[in-house]
Amino acid sequence: MARFISRSCMVLFLMMPALFAQTPRRDKGKFVERKSEFWEKIQSENRKFAEDRKEQFILDFDGMDLPKSKDEFKTIWHLDPISQGNSGMCWCFCTTSFYESEIFRTTGRKIKLSELHTVYWEYVEKARRYVQKQGNSVFEQGSMGNHVPIIWRKYGVVRAEDYTGLEEGEPFHDHESLLADMKAYLKHVKENYLWDEDVVLKSIRAILNNHLGEPPGKITVDGKEMTPVDYLNKVIKIDFNDYIDLLSLMEKTYDQFVLYPVEDNWWKSEDYYNVPLDEFMAVLKNAVNKGYGVSIGGDVSEAGYYSYAKAAVVPTFDIPSDYIDEHARQFRFSNKSTTDDHGIHIVGHLEKNGENWFLIKDSGSGSRNRPDEGYYYYHEDYIKLKMMDFLVHKDALKGIVEVADQEGPEK
Repeated sequence: MARFISRSCMVLFLMMPALFAQTPRRDKGKFVERKSEFWEKIQSENRKFAEDRKEQFILDFDGMDLPKSKDEFKTIWHLDPISQGNSGMCWCFCTTSFYESEIFRTTGRKIKLSELHTVYWEYVEKARRYVQKQGNSVFEQGSMGNHVPIIWRKYGVVRAEDYTGLEEGEPFHDHESLLADMKAYLKHVKENYLWDEDVVLKSIRAILNNHLGEPPGKITVDGKEMTPVDYLNKVIKIDFNDYIDLLSLMEKTYDQFVLYPVEDNWWKSEDYYNVPLDEFMAVLKNAVNKGYGVSIGGDVSEAGYYSYAKAAVVPTFDIPSDYIDEHARQFRFSNKSTTDDHGIHIVGHLEKNGENWFLIKDSGSGSRNRPDEGYYYYHEDYIKLKMMDFLVHKDALKGIVEVADQEGPEK
């Protein structure tokens, strides 16, 4: 009997592989939230440590008589502010907003245009120049407002609904990985001397398509199919020669077009008309008072610039108001304490206690820390000292600045 059991066990043992072979295991997958508690703890504790150690020195705004609401300002028509997310697209957001206001001012039409269509092709053109200069050209997120017309002339423009650059359900733009992927590829190109422009641009577009989606070749407007260039020329109809970018720098000759020497001017444009500071400010005030919007750029990293106060002012401990002149402005630009780090859209004006304040439409995150989300209130002194250039309709210059050279922006 024991021998029989032993033989039975042996047979069963020998049959086991066959039994398992007949019923193979089938694993299944499932979706789970991506998380790592310890990694999150590391990030949280590191942020807390950094915040505990680093305090920002700012002006004490308590007791200051600041504007309290955008409703105090006389405004020009503009679309509601939108966020640029985690990206360096301020130059495009403010300039697109500027042209949207101009479209309304001249035609009465309310059209929300796509910033990302412009940004997509901007990266393509940056990559083209990078190849042409064999790596000796800036490839970063920043750019300048007067490059928007150059991109639009070549590639056209579409409505925001036609191209968002966001995946379905994605709440905000985040271009960190996009930029990292493009720069890693271009580093490979440079290190291996792979200067085939067609190949590089095709690869850059593949990266852009992966992150932003491919921009449309055609759109449908009022039942008619058209290209983005057709949409610009037949529907938007902006005459870019009606606009000019004013600059005020002592280091450049006044009353002529000059090169603006900042990194974001990556294609080395010389289409900035340089004027004395008094004329710069006079045109700005004249423009806003007469209903012209202004797309303006400059420095927003100052002790008198604080998002929770919604204000940008120049503290007396920096420089008293009476001493803000072209010398103080140039001094800060020369020592690099004034940089070109943000673009905004001026959409309103307020005279308060004999001083001028400007309502700023801002796509940056700081503008959303308090009510009146998407706006700041800039004192005229801050603009006079720290904001370096602005784009405006040429009619705003009449009686103040006579442009010696009537050539328009770079074609």
